[in-house]
Amino acid sequence: MSTTRTLSSNFESLLDDTNLLTEIAILYYQQNTTQEEISKKFGISRAKVSRLLRRAREEGIVEITVKFHPVHSAQLEQRLMEKFNLKRALIALDQPSVQEQRTQVATLVSSFLDGNLQDGMVVAVGQGQNVAAVADQPGIVSHRNARFVCAIGGTHRSGDIINADHICRRLAKKFGGSSETLYAPAYVDTPEIRDVFLNHPNINETLNQARKAEFALVGIGDMDENSHMVKLGCFSAREFVEARVNDGIVGDIGGFDFFKLDGSRANTLMRDRVVGLEMQDLTNIPNVIAMASESRKALSILGALKTETIDVLATSASCAMALLNMVDNG
Repeated sequence: MSTTRTLSSNFESLLDDTNLLTEIAILYYQQNTTQEEISKKFGISRAKVSRLLRRAREEGIVEITVKFHPVHSAQLEQRLMEKFNLKRALIALDQPSVQEQRTQVATLVSSFLDGNLQDGMVVAVGQGQNVAAVADQPGIVSHRNARFVCAIGGTHRSGDIINADHICRRLAKKFGGSSETLYAPAYVDTPEIRDVFLNHPNINETLNQARKAEFALVGIGDMDENSHMVKLGCFSAREFVEARVNDGIVGDIGGFDFFKLDGSRANTLMRDRVVGLEMQDLTNIPNVIAMASESRKALSILGALKTETIDVLATSASCAMALLNMVDNG
């Protein structure tokens, strides 16, 4: 019986403590009550009020977010362009959800293409959720006779929405142009099988078209074992972990090549199983637009920028800040 009373007493004490933290947090953050007024109301010192407010933040009762003003985004863009020798940086204001963030970044890229893509130009297209979001972004754009060419093969049926082929078709419909399919799987089991595909005349011709593009639209991926490529079965979670730990790989660009934090191309068997462009091919494309909206990808974005293949970066304000902090403090 005494044990039950003790547990009940502890629970009530904890509940009272949480209620107190919540009440003080509401007074301070929502009703603009000063700490001096709160201390008088509860008969406690200002120092204790300050400690309780800190506890409310630590325990998740209070969540503080900072929303960047568009002027601040413009400043971030300028700093990124200077630090990484970019032609443009497209910075979206931070959003409360991953999907909203991806949509905001895609909106900026769609607008950029609308303002720069001209009749007769070619866009080499990679795979991934961020690139797919550009094709699905509902904003109105001008139609022009541009061509969208796959820079990588396709995945199995469940990954259709992020396949380069499907993205190319949706982009062509959106901009009123045409699309070119790469009739090959994105990933094969061995380098020997990859070579067979790359030597096929039709596949070689499509990749040559992509290599001569005026624009490339690619995503930046990380080496998270829960990434989309792992979920689709392109690579195993073990392969991703080993590549990250043993080979120092921090990300991929376009889904078709892998790099280390210093920007060097990773010599990995994973790369030798991809049917698509290589990182070197991007250096010959004058306008490579790289996208990454997820906040967890800051390290991967840094490595991608150090490859010196990216001309335009599209990301979020928080990622931009993280990039600049890493460079300034590195």
